[in-house]
Amino acid sequence: MVKTSDELALMRVAGRMLASVFEMLDGQELAGMSTLQVNDLVERFITVDLAARPASKGQYGFKHVLNCSINHVVCHGVPDGHEIIRDGDIVNFDITLEKGGYIADSSKTYLVGNAAPAATRLVRVAQEAMWKGIRQVRPGAHLGDIGFAIERHAKRNGYSVVREYCGHGIGREMHEEPQVLNFGRPGTGLELREGMVFTIEPMVNQGTRRVVTESDGWTVVTGDRKLSAQFEHTVAVTATGVEVLTLRRDEARMLQGRA
Repeated sequence: MVKTSDELALMRVAGRMLASVFEMLDGQELAGMSTLQVNDLVERFITVDLAARPASKGQYGFKHVLNCSINHVVCHGVPDGHEIIRDGDIVNFDITLEKGGYIADSSKTYLVGNAAPAATRLVRVAQEAMWKGIRQVRPGAHLGDIGFAIERHAKRNGYSVVREYCGHGIGREMHEEPQVLNFGRPGTGLELREGMVFTIEPMVNQGTRRVVTESDGWTVVTGDRKLSAQFEHTVAVTATGVEVLTLRRDEARMLQGRA
């Protein structure tokens, strides 16, 4: 759970590499691509360009390097050569990367082409909710502070937060303790200590928070088929606050509280 300074140094390397994967995706024209094409593009970038390992491939029997969740898919969407990303979609890519024995985990929801205003607003609020949670991270704070800040922001904007899936500790293993819920009460839950590393990853729904797992055993969708958006970062508790290990270059303003 608590990482040494040497372990954190290795996790920073993995985090920076994973951030560069998303920065590569930022330059792609996603409309017209299949989700399997995106998967293969990311696999080549991680393995060839970065000389790293896609940590999701083979984990729990999963055959691909990323999850791709379009529109009403909440999480764990499976890449498919017949699933085409279209103008107006929102699509989340959830990607993990291992380098030097340590894993980083992050996700981003992309607005594809001419997304509707309602979809754009949902994606914005989901990203803001993640940052509301991240800004609670400091020694002496509690996990409940993170979840409370996330859910409060979502609810204030008319949305719901999925409760069945949450953030998690991370390091040599993809999923370590503790669980980092996206709801909670201030001052409750585990007290944060310097050196703890975990993910914060709210899934925000337009309608009901209820979700359903489809017959493939992986794909999770909203119960009412309304849109869902997710964002995720791997963070470390520092002596004075928080370090976002998977921070992308375009996110400095978010970290400074200008979400």
